[in-house]
Amino acid sequence: MKIRNYFATGFLIALPVFVTLYLIYVILRFIDGVFGKLINVYFQKHFGFSVPGVGIIIGIAIIFLIGFTAANFFGKKIIHSLERWFMKFPMIRQIYPAAKQIVDSFISKESPAFKKVVMVQYPCEGIWSVGFLTSDSFREANEKSGRDLMHVFIATTPSPLTGFLILVPRDKVKEMDMSIEEGIKLVISAGIVKPQLQAPDRA
Repeated sequence: MKIRNYFATGFLIALPVFVTLYLIYVILRFIDGVFGKLINVYFQKHFGFSVPGVGIIIGIAIIFLIGFTAANFFGKKIIHSLERWFMKFPMIRQIYPAAKQIVDSFISKESPAFKKVVMVQYPCEGIWSVGFLTSDSFREANEKSGRDLMHVFIATTPSPLTGFLILVPRDKVKEMDMSIEEGIKLVISAGIVKPQLQAPDRA
């Protein structure tokens, strides 16, 4: 019995570490594949060897360069010009703005894409889903439906970056007390990580 308990305890402690390291490994491997493949082909062709991890170094350097460039006035102008050029490509202009807004919700405190964590009855009445309020005003939809609709993004587990948008009447949306960060943790963990209960206000 003790051996089983020791194993279960060790597993629960080690699993988050392994998952975190695995995700980092996947991200670094992706970066290395994107930036390092062509360079290693060149090295292999002309020098007869490749350099493992060179793509990671180049990727990190490019990220720092972008951050440095965006930190000054003229750099921001350049970034915005490149962004407008990037948006001219088909499919990219449909995907990029949504992806940018979702990413901004993780880092922006002034104007996050996700406004509140909410509950709605979806996909049918009696079944509640946790979602994120993205907007509470859509004039055309309100006029054509005759209802005051709110935009709710239903994120999929375990990735809050993917999901689907639903329009829900305002009186059918229940706002939650948890923060956006707690809501994202709830989605990523499939409900395992529960938000901390806030202590009631005392007069």
